[in-house]
Amino acid sequence: MKHKRKVGRGSTTSTWTLGLVLAVLCSIVTILAGTRIAGAAASKSYGKPGDPIELVIGYQPYYTESWSGLIMRDKKFYEKYLPKGSTVTFQIGLQGAIIVNGMLAGKVDVGYVGDMPGIVSTSHPEVRDVRIVSVLGLGLDQCNIFLARNDAPHFATPDEGLKWLDGKIVAVPKGSCTDRFAQAVFKERKITPSEYLNQSIEVITSGFRAGKLDAAVIWEPTASRLVQEGLARRIASGASVNERDGGFLVMPQALIEQRPDVVKGWLEAELDAVLYFADAKNAMDIAKMAAGQTTGFTEKALWASAFGQTPKSEGGTDIRITLPYGFTPEANELIQKASKFLVEIKSIQSEIRPEAVVPQFTADILKAHNLTAPVGEVKALPTEMYTGK
Repeated sequence: MKHKRKVGRGSTTSTWTLGLVLAVLCSIVTILAGTRIAGAAASKSYGKPGDPIELVIGYQPYYTESWSGLIMRDKKFYEKYLPKGSTVTFQIGLQGAIIVNGMLAGKVDVGYVGDMPGIVSTSHPEVRDVRIVSVLGLGLDQCNIFLARNDAPHFATPDEGLKWLDGKIVAVPKGSCTDRFAQAVFKERKITPSEYLNQSIEVITSGFRAGKLDAAVIWEPTASRLVQEGLARRIASGASVNERDGGFLVMPQALIEQRPDVVKGWLEAELDAVLYFADAKNAMDIAKMAAGQTTGFTEKALWASAFGQTPKSEGGTDIRITLPYGFTPEANELIQKASKFLVEIKSIQSEIRPEAVVPQFTADILKAHNLTAPVGEVKALPTEMYTGK
């Protein structure tokens, strides 16, 4: 199956999506060119165990599956676990590749990223050795969401919606989790779009508004925003074809080697954030946090992206996000599947190194708390449970 790829048409200038069209591979190549920076990153000193530390956290409030990061920023759970006198600075990454760039340059110490940038971050140990230390979330309809133009036919089932895509114009941000999902579905269902466009979220939004697109694959919270703005409708998701998406927590090996006390402390705090996320009574507070840390989204759209219900006929699920924290068989399967896809599209040269996944910290913490992975779930809630404006 061959898909015709084109560069996205048109552009606008809203700031929240500025730069989203950057492909992961291009971003990494830029960093690889900076050998002096790479050398400095690789030799970065984090001090001695017990010393106060300065940490820069890269996180993505614009990717719902990694929202334990925005909870951590608001609730400051880390203050309980890091050495006294430590300082933490949060930096928003509009896309996971931007956070990966910062980590490879030694400017970001902890990264909250999606599955694809998380794996790419581990693929350049000659620049900086980055490891996956925790699983932020697994879902079926967080990254893996098919949207159709609002005037598309109404389908009785997701299967009908997927069949309709054959011969249609479909767009995704190339190299992202949506690209992997779309190509997997097209291959399995033998669907051949008339055009398979590489477009940023911003251009996809413009394309729906101008009637230039039939469909797109988009992640949350943008999917909920486009639906609530009346620009598109959900027709299927990973739940329709049993394809997972995910988010990972990554750290440099230098931090792991030099400061296991800090790694353990941060992951203890991360467990607190994940359990907070799983508690349905915190749903409105989390939506308010997200509204305070993003621009261009309504609180209602942000709430819906994590907690909203979607009909099963449109790919809805009862569990919006599973919160593994540790490395479950499902998480390991996703890592291997995504790694193979990245090799196929030549984004990385070889599949993920076994040592790039570090499960021991989360395993030890779960054992100490008498917990097992997954530690919680974010369940879909009826719309009437949204109590905001």
